[in-house]
Amino acid sequence: MSASSRIRLLLAAALIAIAAVSAHAQASFTSMPLDQGFGPLDTSAPSIPVPQLIKEFTTKESQFRAAFDDYTWTRSVKVETINDDGKVDGEYYQVTNISYAPDGRRMEDVEYAPPSTLERIIMTPADFSDIEERLPFVLTTEDAQQYNITYVGKQRIDQIDTYVFNVAPKVIEKRHRYFDGRIWVDQVDHQIVVTDGKNVPDDLRKGHEDLSLPFITYRQQIDGRYWFPVYTHSDGVLHFTAGNGYLSQDVHMRETVKYTNYKRFRSTVRVLFQGQDISNGAPAKNGQQQPQNQTQSQPASNPK
Repeated sequence: MSASSRIRLLLAAALIAIAAVSAHAQASFTSMPLDQGFGPLDTSAPSIPVPQLIKEFTTKESQFRAAFDDYTWTRSVKVETINDDGKVDGEYYQVTNISYAPDGRRMEDVEYAPPSTLERIIMTPADFSDIEERLPFVLTTEDAQQYNITYVGKQRIDQIDTYVFNVAPKVIEKRHRYFDGRIWVDQVDHQIVVTDGKNVPDDLRKGHEDLSLPFITYRQQIDGRYWFPVYTHSDGVLHFTAGNGYLSQDVHMRETVKYTNYKRFRSTVRVLFQGQDISNGAPAKNGQQQPQNQTQSQPASNPK
């Protein structure tokens, strides 16, 4: 976020810790602050070598990334500014349906978007890019090469046993954004279930700051196989320094993103000839001519 040029006030506030998850995520996690519901951290080594564990969960993340593109869903985004009295004095809100065209292009259909009342901040292209791509953080095998991934220990979140890792970018390249924080990986499914950190780097040029809040993202198991993001929350203060004739200002912000209505939309179609699968253009046995219109549609199954 960038500071609005209309603001010339000096606001004083302290950084606020990330708040609780909403009832929407209670199917997997109880609504509570980050310091509750998380059991004590056990720093003992995992039962399998750490490099193997990292390889396994990043591979699962790659599979999830591919499966994620087989689903449609709805994303709601609410960004609020909060005054010294604790009341909301500005809000951006948008509900968007995400789907895919037959050629694989991602489509976003805005379902509801009342006029923004934000005055003390301006949402930038980096903010929208973070919302679309980085708040639902996915650490694939390819992406993992950009990060230092350090084993921290084991921790229980409600009824879920997890491995805990710190994740930090090895190098920050210009015009690239990275995640810097901590992840919790389910010990059974070897998939990320909680992400807590920040997108970096911020633009810290005086008078031109483009800042982002730390966030926490919770996932929930969808269709019994992959853990999909369901809730992201940020709550804190952005400090904008003086510049361009304006005084310094601190802006208390709250951001909430919900991901709902996951539906798998792609199905598998097999072309059969005398019990033989010829979907990939394989010739029929004994030189027999392949049928032109004989197909069998199967209901969508869980991604593998």
